[in-house]
Amino acid sequence: MVDYHAANNQSSAGGVQTYMEQENDWDRDLLLDPAWEKQQRKTFTAWCNSHLRKAGTQIDNIEEDFRDGLKLMLLLEVISGERLPKPERGKMRVHKINNVNKALDFIASKGVKLVSIGAEEIVDGNAKMTLGMIWTIILRFAIQDISVEETSAKEGLLLWCQRKTAPYKNVNVQNFHISWKDGLAFNALIHRHRPDLIDYDSLRKDDPVTNLNNAFEVAEKHLDIPKMLDAEDIVNTARPDEKAIMTYVSSFYHAFSGAQKAETAANRICKVLAVNQENEQMMEDYEKLASDLLEWIRRTIPWLENRTQEKTVNDMQAKQEDFRDYRTVHKPPKVQEKCQLEISFNTLQTKLRLSNRPAFMPSEGRMVSDINGAWHTLEGAEKGYEEWILSEIRRLERLEHLAEKFHQKAAIHESWTDGKEAMLTQKDYETSTLSEVKALLRKHEAFESDLAAHQDRVEQIAAIAQELNELDYYDSASVNTRCQKICDQWDVLGALTHSRKESLERTEKQLESIDELYLEYAKRAAPFNNWMEGAMEDLQDMFIVHNIEEIQGLITAHEQFKSTLPEANKEREAIQAIQSEVLKIAQSNGIKLSGANPYTTITPKSIDSKWEKAMAMVPQRDHALQEELNKQNSNDSLRATFASQANVVGAYIQAKMEEIGRISIEMNGTLEDQLTNLKDYQKSIMSYMPEINKLESYHQHIQEALIFDNQYTSYTMEHLRVGWEQLLTTIARTINEVENQILTRDAKGISQEQLYEYRASFNHFDKDHSGALMAEEFKACLISLGYDVENDKQKRSGQMVSDDFRALLIATGNSLGDGEFARIMGIVDPNGSGAVTFQAFIDFMSSETTDTDTADQVIASFKILAADKNFITPDELRRELPPDQAEYCIARMAPYAGPDAVPGALDYMSFSTALYGESDL
Repeated sequence: MVDYHAANNQSSAGGVQTYMEQENDWDRDLLLDPAWEKQQRKTFTAWCNSHLRKAGTQIDNIEEDFRDGLKLMLLLEVISGERLPKPERGKMRVHKINNVNKALDFIASKGVKLVSIGAEEIVDGNAKMTLGMIWTIILRFAIQDISVEETSAKEGLLLWCQRKTAPYKNVNVQNFHISWKDGLAFNALIHRHRPDLIDYDSLRKDDPVTNLNNAFEVAEKHLDIPKMLDAEDIVNTARPDEKAIMTYVSSFYHAFSGAQKAETAANRICKVLAVNQENEQMMEDYEKLASDLLEWIRRTIPWLENRTQEKTVNDMQAKQEDFRDYRTVHKPPKVQEKCQLEISFNTLQTKLRLSNRPAFMPSEGRMVSDINGAWHTLEGAEKGYEEWILSEIRRLERLEHLAEKFHQKAAIHESWTDGKEAMLTQKDYETSTLSEVKALLRKHEAFESDLAAHQDRVEQIAAIAQELNELDYYDSASVNTRCQKICDQWDVLGALTHSRKESLERTEKQLESIDELYLEYAKRAAPFNNWMEGAMEDLQDMFIVHNIEEIQGLITAHEQFKSTLPEANKEREAIQAIQSEVLKIAQSNGIKLSGANPYTTITPKSIDSKWEKAMAMVPQRDHALQEELNKQNSNDSLRATFASQANVVGAYIQAKMEEIGRISIEMNGTLEDQLTNLKDYQKSIMSYMPEINKLESYHQHIQEALIFDNQYTSYTMEHLRVGWEQLLTTIARTINEVENQILTRDAKGISQEQLYEYRASFNHFDKDHSGALMAEEFKACLISLGYDVENDKQKRSGQMVSDDFRALLIATGNSLGDGEFARIMGIVDPNGSGAVTFQAFIDFMSSETTDTDTADQVIASFKILAADKNFITPDELRRELPPDQAEYCIARMAPYAGPDAVPGALDYMSFSTALYGESDL
């Protein structure tokens, strides 16, 4: 049967009195109508017995069995759940009157005004007064607590019946008498709540007795509602008794209201569990994505930090190509994963806040800040690796150039020194004539001049070898060996030269007669020969330049060299004239020359030969310099092409960054419209990607051409990549902010107008358009919404929020004293950054005006499903909840350990509090 205790205890005395005064409009003479009196006797008796049987007793005659007041007091205790004063057990009339008075006093204490009903009349068995008293009790304890849409008691019960029977044909409930005569309304009530018990379509309106009996029997058998009416009495009475019908119908209301509560409780639990399951899945997805991204970063950083040097430029360029592949193929998907990770984290936190759950704390080392830190380390390693590759390419290029130059100069020197030791150690002067010795001495002086001229080359060879060592050339060992051999040989030559000179000078006194012309020839030919050899070395010298200015400098130097050629040719002709003069003198004096010039090995033929070779090298050098100039002009064109595209892309990115900043502040229309516009805007931004790819292509050409500077633009590819990634991330975050606002609006029931008001107030105080308010700006914003900081109470100020909302702020005591404002800042800025985002502002404002599910509400819902027990069984969960959510609860609920536990009992209280974290315990 129905338990009236909870509802009865909630009724107010004032409300009861008002309704009872209306219902006491009871024409007591009508009870004299035999048909109505019969119906009331049967109905009221059955109603009383439905409650008395809980105490193990019943009544047979309603006016006789209540005369001593004992069963009347027992009835009141059962239906109210309260203890009445101890009854008197005596058989005398005074004892009976005292017991009845105790019952009547208890009824009056519940706010019921009893009119013309006295204890003596009840004790005397006055049927009219006894039925009136029972009707008063029924009104107070069975009908008064019924409330439907702000109507109560009779009107509420009638409205409930109309709502429940509205879909059924031939049923039109307008009252509690003739509307029920055909029995269809009773059957419709049962079918609406338990369609499995009645085949409504088989009932006929012209067979009321069958309809009524069917409803009464089903209610008694399946719904535990006793039969309180007779079908024949209702059918045969022109106007059935209203009070009897109301009493019986109220039993249906209380029987079905319990099922409604259980359904509501089950729906609440299903909603809470569905939210929890969705949040858990999002947490698992975040953990996996974060773990995978961190693992990729962990594996990538050692590769970027590897500084193993290569031996050649080609090997380093292969590394550069691998790095370019990483930049364009492997990294972009990870950038998207990182952005998606931040969006998922923010969405999850928003959902947790909206469902009153604790904030999500990822596993140690997997916070968004940890990922950002690892990403920052990755980008630092990436930048260092790129700089290292470029510097290594420059270093290896320089090394290869120096090594080639070293071996070229070493080969020339070794060719020159070949045979010099043998020449310096021979003793030819011991058997020579004086003239021959003088010739040998002059020859030796020319050799010394030649040796001094070669000193610069030896020093250059040593300097190049030292530079190769300093630049860590991979084949430094062979270079050092060759350089040491040259230096050692040079020291030997110096010593031998000094020793031979001393020998020739000792014999010079004995030897005379030297040919001055030969000597002059030798002295002039030797430096000229060295000059030509040096000129040929310079003309064959390798060069490397990086810009037009450097190659133009080489061209200028070459032109200066060519300008000296006429003077050099004059010197060559003068030297050749000396040789011609020797021949002329010999011929004119009949002298037979014994051989070559004794003072030098440089012949006129060798001078002419070297001169011709040098002259042939000049146009070759012109051609090489012109080719390099063309290459540098091409490189300059590449710089200009890249700079032109970079300046356009850079300006585009900067303009779009400023534009998205304005859009996020000045967005109009509904949140859905804003979200659509933002996504369209995102697509328009992504359509610019071909221009970025074009710029990457230009950048690749520049790197392949080994161009390391660009005076035509201040942008670098790295800066533009970072700017593009920041632009895409900013758009994605703005879209996520609007999506979270939609979630907040839908979950909290905030209207579009309220969101507009919040956004307008927030933007008004966001003076620097940063998207966040500093503490003082946030405080001023709250004041504009109705907070008074100075007086610690609410005042009206402008039209920033509605009057109803200001009234709510005042009613809930939301003030902004120092302590209160510190509490609010702790909510909206838990990290203590000093800035309040718009999302935090919306969350706070919505939390002040809306309500959410709490742990206490979920516990109360489980208590209903558990039939008011402190535990719940698996069978009860499977009966009341959907299969998947029932099994979810069973798997997570701990066994119940209370003294009233039964096998399999589960603790739903600790489970409910765990759903909401420690704050709700």
